[in-house]
Amino acid sequence: MPPADSATAPIRVARIITRLNIGGPAIQAIEMSARLESMGCQTLLIHGRLGPGEGDMGYRVPPDRRFEMAYVPALRRELAPAADVAAVARVFRLLCRFRPTIVHTHTAKAGTVGRAAALLYNASAGRHAPARLVHTYHGHVLEGYFAAWRTRGFTATERALGRRTDALIAVSSRIRRDLLERYRIGTAARFHVVPLGFDLSPFASLGPADRLAARAALGLDPNARVAALVGRLTTIKQPELFIEAADRIASVDQRARFLVAGGGELEAALRATTAARDLSDRVRFLGWQRDVSAIYAASDVVVVTSRNEGTPVALIEGMAAGVPGVCFAVGGVPDVILAPDLGVLVPEGDVDALAAAIQQLFDDDRRRADMGARARPSVVERFAVDRLVRDLAALYRQLVS
Repeated sequence: MPPADSATAPIRVARIITRLNIGGPAIQAIEMSARLESMGCQTLLIHGRLGPGEGDMGYRVPPDRRFEMAYVPALRRELAPAADVAAVARVFRLLCRFRPTIVHTHTAKAGTVGRAAALLYNASAGRHAPARLVHTYHGHVLEGYFAAWRTRGFTATERALGRRTDALIAVSSRIRRDLLERYRIGTAARFHVVPLGFDLSPFASLGPADRLAARAALGLDPNARVAALVGRLTTIKQPELFIEAADRIASVDQRARFLVAGGGELEAALRATTAARDLSDRVRFLGWQRDVSAIYAASDVVVVTSRNEGTPVALIEGMAAGVPGVCFAVGGVPDVILAPDLGVLVPEGDVDALAAAIQQLFDDDRRRADMGARARPSVVERFAVDRLVRDLAALYRQLVS
């Protein structure tokens, strides 16, 4: 194989992600594996096991893909020392076979397992050029996920790995600042802000006819006022606060309806709460949806209730569809809603403010329409998939040059 810095040699990328579950990291891992082929990259996409109740995004892998894929069952989200060691060993063997120029990891567990395996690979590379290490923080698990003692351990691990990683990517400037200043992970010179990129054309092309068709398909009245929550029903997302807001709005607005598109470990409890509050005719649980464009087409407002958020994919998709968001101002959310005329930000955990903001948009058709019209071009320009491809290709070339 030619040297890694040869002008004619392809950049060989081992892309490692914990699992291909529903969400932005999996979308990016799959899309970049496919699209970077045209920029002179050859990719091995390594992924692990889905958790119970998680939606599978493997359907997005192109049937005619040219990139390689490898499944590592021992690579999983939960802390499991024996499985983690087995995952490191398996990934190390895959790297030895593939001989990457770049090892790019996504999400916390894959970031630990993948970089540990890559450091072992570099130590044993011999005459082969060592791989450059890249890790993307799509968010982080250092707030709101674990007990304090465990968080301290994860922080120490991230600091140690950050010193051995050639490039650290944050998907928003707020995440970069949080990691650098609050948690002292990495250095300013190693951090790059690279926002996520998506193919937003299915959402940006939605119009009034799609709205009527989507509402008819979902059994919604054309004049209903609809708020949607799209994503994983898990603790960090706090979907129970969406149900609380729905309860308050439903008591004063007979036209209000609420859609929950997604699944997870909290779904059964949320359904029970909805029934107990006599909201079953107002809240619709739709489960995992492969095509969420109809959800946004039918909606007036997209809601984000997370305690911690990297880049909120549902918010970006909704805004691309011309639907304004009402969200807790956490993590990377303010990096999407940059101004008050693009959406509404409320304090994290404040259900009164959340419900009031949703109701205000329900009541003001003109404001809601104007906000959605401004939101669409804002996200389509900033979160385009072609821009992400160019950004990553440029970073890879810089690292191997």
